[in-house]
Amino acid sequence: MIISASYKTDIPAFYADWFRNRLRAGSTVVANPYGGPPQTVSLAPADVDGFVFWTRNVEPFLPVLGEVARNVPFVVHYTITGYPRALDAGTIAPERAVAHLRDIVKRYGPRAAVWRYDPMVFSSLTPSDWHEATFARLAETLAGVVDEVVVSVAQIYRKTRRNMDTAAREHGFDWWDPDADEKRTLVARLAAIAQGNGIAFTLCGQRELLVEGVGDARCIDAERLSDVAGRPIAAVRRAHRKACGCWASKDIGGYDTCPHGCVYCYAVGSRERAKARFAEQDPAALSLGPVGKSSQD
Repeated sequence: MIISASYKTDIPAFYADWFRNRLRAGSTVVANPYGGPPQTVSLAPADVDGFVFWTRNVEPFLPVLGEVARNVPFVVHYTITGYPRALDAGTIAPERAVAHLRDIVKRYGPRAAVWRYDPMVFSSLTPSDWHEATFARLAETLAGVVDEVVVSVAQIYRKTRRNMDTAAREHGFDWWDPDADEKRTLVARLAAIAQGNGIAFTLCGQRELLVEGVGDARCIDAERLSDVAGRPIAAVRRAHRKACGCWASKDIGGYDTCPHGCVYCYAVGSRERAKARFAEQDPAALSLGPVGKSSQD
């Protein structure tokens, strides 16, 4: 089984002690977001084929990676976008994140890290030409460091729209969800920049936006984990959502637990609730966040 930690929250940035405790205990409890009973998930090396970590700040987690690497291969998906504070209230500077990526690759090999430039938000602060210039600067910096960048365009769920509208009023910017042609045009331009820097460009879960030279992202990738491990990883090719190229995995995060403050985040309905749950989290708890019906309330 591959463990995802986590596309619901930033475990490396905020819950390193909790994860270390659960790793040493050999299991964790995961809430059912639809109100069913919680599930106990083994984290024992004999039961875990690999870990996939998702983060915007891996620095607090670097010692934990060393502990993980003794027994189980891992891949770190590191989101670096350089967004203004009106969109990303609490993320670290891109220069720091790039330095972390260099450190991971130096310690664990070039296949152990993936750059994420996602989700792309279209706003008066981040129009298409801003994305193109920022992506080009980051790609040049990461040339020779990573071999893949995963990109997506923000999907506007109801809570995303609500949070974006609130931030736009507070900070005085406009935002929009472009038509597919505008999105494809930008995807094609960014893909050419990535390829010019020796970085494969893949698109996450949005096959309707695929253009020539762009691959289907496999964020949970048994083949990449196999390369890191130096041996085959047995995994089932089963996407967790439609139009997804991933292998099967189990995510151990919790909704409304990430206090980064990214206003477009699909996993946080209320920033206040996320900050409160982070403040209340017990590093010795069996689960991350609540396990009852209120896990997404």
